[in-house]
Amino acid sequence: MSSYKDILKKYWGYDDFRGIQRDIIESIGLGNDTLGLMPTGGGKSITFQVPAMALEGVCIVITPLIALMKDQVHHLRQTGILADAIHSGLEHDQVLRILDNCIMGKTKFLYVSPERLSSDLFVTKLRHMQISFITVDEAHCISQWGYDFRPSYLEIANIRTLLPGIPVLALTATATPQVVDDICEKLTLPTPDTQHPSPATSFRVFRMSFERKNLTYIVRNVGDKLHELVHILNHTQGSAIVYVRSRRRSKEIAEYLNEAGLSATYYHAGLEHTVKDQRQRDWQHDRIRIIVATNAFGMGIDKPDVRLVAHYDCPDSIEAYFQEAGRAGRDGQQAYAVMLYNKSDNAKLSKRIDDTFPPRDYIRQVYEHLAYYYQLATGDGYGMTREFNIDEFCQRFHHFPIRVHSALQILSRAGYIDYDEAPDQQTRVRFRLERHELYRLHDNTPDEERVIVALLRNYGGLFADFGYIDEVFIAQQSGLQVPVLHQVLLALSQKHIIEYIPRQQIPTIRYLQRREDAEHVQLPPDIYEQRLAQYRQRIQSMLQYIQREDRCRSRQLLEYFGESDTHDCGKCDVCMNGLSTPAEEQQAQQAILQLVADGKRHHITELHRLPHSMPAIDAALAYLIKEEKIEQEDGFLLGSFVV
Repeated sequence: MSSYKDILKKYWGYDDFRGIQRDIIESIGLGNDTLGLMPTGGGKSITFQVPAMALEGVCIVITPLIALMKDQVHHLRQTGILADAIHSGLEHDQVLRILDNCIMGKTKFLYVSPERLSSDLFVTKLRHMQISFITVDEAHCISQWGYDFRPSYLEIANIRTLLPGIPVLALTATATPQVVDDICEKLTLPTPDTQHPSPATSFRVFRMSFERKNLTYIVRNVGDKLHELVHILNHTQGSAIVYVRSRRRSKEIAEYLNEAGLSATYYHAGLEHTVKDQRQRDWQHDRIRIIVATNAFGMGIDKPDVRLVAHYDCPDSIEAYFQEAGRAGRDGQQAYAVMLYNKSDNAKLSKRIDDTFPPRDYIRQVYEHLAYYYQLATGDGYGMTREFNIDEFCQRFHHFPIRVHSALQILSRAGYIDYDEAPDQQTRVRFRLERHELYRLHDNTPDEERVIVALLRNYGGLFADFGYIDEVFIAQQSGLQVPVLHQVLLALSQKHIIEYIPRQQIPTIRYLQRREDAEHVQLPPDIYEQRLAQYRQRIQSMLQYIQREDRCRSRQLLEYFGESDTHDCGKCDVCMNGLSTPAEEQQAQQAILQLVADGKRHHITELHRLPHSMPAIDAALAYLIKEEKIEQEDGFLLGSFVV
């Protein structure tokens, strides 16, 4: 293990591993298919980056998070490690160059979005690469029982058949026992004689407790959420995230907080990339204290000193809540996860069931209106890809966007279309002047000159046609910040030196089958009824967590994820409000006396294992010490007599 520790120290500066990192690294290093269950902030990236540096070949990292890809590639390159990423938005020549570098051994980590796995170019090049192992991040996305199932993840099984003998490391921070079994089954290689996955026992599974001892979970039942939110923010310090359900509400609440004298901004998927990047940086560098956001914010965000995550609106699953709440206190210091709740949330959560799984006839109607929208005749459309303006569609056919969005997702899972709501269209640039005309320009600023030089040096063909450019790369080459580069490109465009199409996300729809008559659209049980039942159960679990006031919040969350060895946290709203009765305190006294009856020293943390509430244990402990029936010294307990 010394070589792994040397690598850890050399590239990441840590002296030793923590938690189950060592176990996972040793397992994948020995060539075992491995599943690691680690909470948010548990150090997942170390578990694949360290062994990949110790092994020959390229480590393929499959993740759906483009922002995370770019961030990790940037950090790896800063430490001198060869890394690259392939995702939507790259032009063909860029993808080809990256894949050829992998074949020639010039890349150590290749980050790939799952949608790219099925492309002919990727599959062809993959056969010629030396692969060390495959890492599947956010592995719960492969399970249809999970809260965030993504059909593109099923392509990973096909990739495994092309790479026999190459192990897989699957990582996730949110998985119930059922999802764990499903991940192992979906990723297990088929056996040659049956062509079906062999038993999931081929995976070595390592579990790290999801308990966050520094994170206090609180549910507040309040009438006026805005007033309570301001109260909470005024009585806590440090960075905060406030999660909401709608884009409109994110803006409204941020404005309200600013009017209340708090430093806040808002974030959602509909903002321009440059605006999102700037707001994220302002928050990460503490120029803004509070960011009010939809669930589009947070994945891949590594800010360790978040002191508060508040949910203004209730998430629709324990998994989503746990992951979002877990972004607080990743530095190990005290932090809070607060859920604001009132009676109206019951109806709102119930309505989400109908919005997320609209009636079958409604889904067929959306499919039919989609054909009218694109003027497709029956039997046409196979392979066609078109931009999709959901607002225009809803206005024309009198639909609500939330239900249309859900219907399109169900049609995607059924295999009729591919609905990509946020494709990453990279920045495009084309020179409007001839090359020789550039040298006659004399009124450009120094920043403009540096950008022009960077474009000419790094991209060919920009005089003939539009080319995709990497804004981060050009900014680095020009010595500029990305927002400044954006302004420079706009200025060059206004001077008619270039044509500039900023990076954007426009939803697209691709027809995977020829257009059917609506009445022939089939939605199998595993696409509709079974997933509807799962969603209802997730909503019910969320409501139970919120409304239950007789069970420690931390315990409820841990037990949901299959952990049985739990104890009261002693600091959530349930534990703090759970005033113990004299009978409970007496029972706790007997349990403590029984614990120390062996005459040995017992650390005070052993009291957490006793089947009693922390208020009862605290009261019992205080009484026994006062009565001199036990002694406490340096965190240890010792009985003064034998029971």
